[in-house]
Amino acid sequence: MGCTRLCPGGRLGRMAVLPRWRGQGVGRALLEHVVELARRLGLSRLEADAQVRALGFYRRLGFQVCGPEFLDARIPHRRVWRELD
Repeated sequence: MGCTRLCPGGRLGRMAVLPRWRGQGVGRALLEHVVELARRLGLSRLEADAQVRALGFYRRLGFQVCGPEFLDARIPHRRVWRELD
């Protein structure tokens, strides 16, 4: 249905959800799981490069947007981050 990676230092690798599963909470469940995993590992912050079209998704899950827009694989992205409590 979907996948993501938690890289060293609290960096999220690519996150992907199969088209037929989008909008059904799969991405939210993945990201919430990674947040909990990062907390258990003692990380204080998560960062990711998010597609511009997905910024609302990340904002709803507590991420802040920072930095300028840039292209990754010819797709507009922005850096997002979230402090973990």
